[in-house]
Amino acid sequence: MCFHNSMSAKAVKLAARYGRKSDVVEIYQDILNEQYHVSAFTFPKYPIITTSDEIQVFNWGLIPFWTKDEANADEIRRMTLNARADTIFEKPSFREPIMKKRCIVPSTGYFEWRHEGAKKIPYYIYLKDEPIFSMAGIYDSWLDKETGEEYSTFSIITTETNSLTDYIHNTKHRMPAILSKDNEEKWLNPNLTKQEITTFLHPYEADKMDAYVIENDFIKKKPTDKTILNKAE
Repeated sequence: MCFHNSMSAKAVKLAARYGRKSDVVEIYQDILNEQYHVSAFTFPKYPIITTSDEIQVFNWGLIPFWTKDEANADEIRRMTLNARADTIFEKPSFREPIMKKRCIVPSTGYFEWRHEGAKKIPYYIYLKDEPIFSMAGIYDSWLDKETGEEYSTFSIITTETNSLTDYIHNTKHRMPAILSKDNEEKWLNPNLTKQEITTFLHPYEADKMDAYVIENDFIKKKPTDKTILNKAE
């Protein structure tokens, strides 16, 4: 699955990449800046691209609009960090957002672990020619009627692995659905049919990606010594 992302680009660079304004994201710059490692399990704020002309800032962990209360919201968001492409049209939390509320989750890379017996080997995975690339996502907004506070949240869509990511994520065999540059704005179109949406949710080309092993304490600092993955293994 995809629970550990990276977004090390500053707001102005992110805005330029997607042709959006950066006013909102700059408000949260102290939180968002230089996020080499972002763990979904903290339900963090994260920059998101929608049809808006401005970069949005949502929390990771989708809370559906129909959620009853805060306790229900907390329970649901733990299960909606990712949305599987093969079941996304059936799941109650996802079936409306996938049709009308699709978003882009910008990334500079993401983390996954290879299992070798009892050993877990962490990798940093990225696109060779895209310093900032786009993961397919969905979002929703929930109003807490008790407090009057509105929450905007998102989930990253996952699909089957390609040959590179399958070697790394060798237990559940999942990777984020990554969009090509040509498909980014098309993905955001709220008028797409189910059949059209499905065409975006496939493994990204392995030859356009790369990865390297990192130290187990990668959360604390950005690594400088790269051990490049040998794809021939």
